[in-house]
Amino acid sequence: MLVFAMVAHEYAHAVVALHQGDDTAYTLGRVTLNPLPHIDPWMSLLLPTLLWFGSNGQYTFGGAKPVPINSRKFHNYRKGDILVSAAGVATNFFLAFVWSLVFILLGLVSRAFPAGGAVLVTAQRMMVHGIWLNLLLCFFNLIPIPPLDGSHLLYHALPPNAGNWYRSLQRFGYLPLFVLMFLFRPAMLFLLTPAIKMMTLLGGLIGPYQVAVGPGLP
Repeated sequence: MLVFAMVAHEYAHAVVALHQGDDTAYTLGRVTLNPLPHIDPWMSLLLPTLLWFGSNGQYTFGGAKPVPINSRKFHNYRKGDILVSAAGVATNFFLAFVWSLVFILLGLVSRAFPAGGAVLVTAQRMMVHGIWLNLLLCFFNLIPIPPLDGSHLLYHALPPNAGNWYRSLQRFGYLPLFVLMFLFRPAMLFLLTPAIKMMTLLGGLIGPYQVAVGPGLP
């Protein structure tokens, strides 16, 4: 569920960029749902592994390979930059609702075919993980700190001088984000409050359709 959520996020960036006139990602084979072109050896594999074992399984962080974007190729720079930046988070938000619907459908199927309870319970657990991970990716990427998608959206709402200074923070890479995550954990949790509240809301909606676990089932 995590791999698909990240791949769908990057795919959305790539396909919208192509429609806006930038074929950079397309020529590099990134307009695909195949996960392999989206995997970055450092961000997708090494960093999450090091953080996981370094924290004794308490914390990890990683991501897919960012889609290369050449905004100078956009038919309209402002429109293109906003649409491409919003594409990934919009896709994750949409997928959270898709997996919620699948959860409900699985619950309805279990009422017609009680014998499939064990399999359907496992499938519903996958959907719950999918809902949460997509909401987390959506609202995490909306945090207005470069180079996250939210910073691109905020940039266009600022006056030109302030916007240029703000975008120049991208030269620090992920450093500001790591500072927020490691040194200002309460602020990080506050910024992710929308994801938590949305998960609570969706959980309440899909809860009545949870597959009833019968005797002998895990």
